[in-house]
This record gives sequence, structure tokens and C-alpha cells, in this order.
Amino acid sequence: MELSKMIELLSYTLPAIITGMVAYYFFNLHTKNEEGRRRYLLMKEGQKNAMPLRLQAYERMALFLERISLSNLLIRISPISTDKNDYANFIIAQIDQEFEHNLAQQIYMTDECWTIISTAKNSTIQMIRKVALSPDVNGADKLREVLLNDLLEKQAPSNAALAYIKKEVSQMW
Repeated sequence: MELSKMIELLSYTLPAIITGMVAYYFFNLHTKNEEGRRRYLLMKEGQKNAMPLRLQAYERMALFLERISLSNLLIRISPISTDKNDYANFIIAQIDQEFEHNLAQQIYMTDECWTIISTAKNSTIQMIRKVALSPDVNGADKLREVLLNDLLEKQAPSNAALAYIKKEVSQMW
């Protein structure tokens, strides 16, 4: 008789255990799904709040690139003396100052975009230094003239970086 009681007890217990395991499985699945949904909603809300900051960073860097464009820079900054090296150093200092003012914007941009902006800045400085080292350039006015003539022949580095910023911003939508 004891064996029949054990079988009877097992026949009641086994379905309860299986039902409990199925309930645990579905409860666990539901909990993970809810956690994923909450995480998605938080991420979506965070992106909605970060979007204006990212756009502002791209706007500021577009303004930076416009300000360091050699054509704009040479028109805005006139020589303070006739020495080409003083003028070149003054222009480079203005570029560096603008860049340092906008350094924090890199946290809102992709690494690739920031690298392109830094490269544009460095290329612009390199163009100024290269022309300043030329023996044919003998004064600040001649430096301006040669730099502006170079821009007629080739595109300014800041233009390529600005085009990349526009492309990246258009992909944000």
C-alpha cells in the first residue's frame, strides 16, 4: 500500500512541479522583456535629449571651420606688421585659439568626424607655414596674396571637413 500512496503523491506533485517550472520560465521571460523595453525607452529618451546638444556641437564646429577657412581668415585678420613670420604666427595663433575654444564639442561627435576636423585645422596651419617658409614670399601682404592664390587652385581643407559634417548631420535623421 505504501507504494500506491507514493505513486498517488507523485501523480499530484509532478504536474504541480511542471506547472511551476513553466510559470517560472514565462515569468522570467516576461521580466527580461520588460527590462529590455524599459532600457529601450530610457535610451530613446536619452537620445531625444542629446540630439539638440549634438546638433549644437556640429553647428559650432561648422562655424569653426568657416572661421578658419583661409579666405575668411585672411580677410578678417589683416597684417599688423610687414613681417611674414609675425603674420603667419598670428594667424596660426587665431586658429589654435578657435580650436581650443571648441575642444569640448568632440564628446558629441563621432571620432571620425573629429579626426577630419582636426586634420582640416592642421592642414590649414601647414599651408600657412609652407607659404611662410617660401623664399619668394618677402612680406605679410605677399603671404596673404600667395595663400589666396593657392585657394584658387585647390580646395581649402576646411571645405572638405564642412562637407563631411553636413553629410553626418543629414544621416542623424
